[in-house]
Amino acid sequence: MILVSDVGSNTFYFHPEMLKQGIRHPNRLALIRDYVAAGGGMAMIGGWMSFAGMDGRAKYHGSALEEALTVECLPYDDRMERPEGCIPQPVDLEHPILKGLPKEWPYFLGYNKVIPKMGSTPVLMFEKDPLLVVGHYGKGRSAAFTSDCAPHWGPAAFMDWPGYAPLWGNLVNWLAGR
Repeated sequence: MILVSDVGSNTFYFHPEMLKQGIRHPNRLALIRDYVAAGGGMAMIGGWMSFAGMDGRAKYHGSALEEALTVECLPYDDRMERPEGCIPQPVDLEHPILKGLPKEWPYFLGYNKVIPKMGSTPVLMFEKDPLLVVGHYGKGRSAAFTSDCAPHWGPAAFMDWPGYAPLWGNLVNWLAGR
């Protein structure tokens, strides 16, 4: 199981030996993609350095990892700041990731704007933009949670919400095929 959150693509691309000595190394984003294709589970969780991120610096658009995601990343700054708060709405109440969760959701203070891929399943939405999109890649499972799991986009109202731990447990179980 791989969860990627608030870490730009360069962290995976640039190995210390490559930078210092010019030694080639495997593309770690391609390794993650191949892991999912072979039956693994992977999710990207939003933040300023997820998907496209602040000023587009996360740079997952066009990457091998984007191939395994359930969404297309934008090639430019994708942050949708919502200081007034935005509340997600379930799309698929029967989805196992939502099992046992309270009906009332807390607010979020922003998210990364993405485009769901054909064949993926939006599970939670912020009006017209997705919060949670799930699907399959090869033999594996993939998910995109477009807001953050912690401050600032995921405020105390989210982290203290009774559904916080069950949501992440359900997501991990679903990604693992349980």
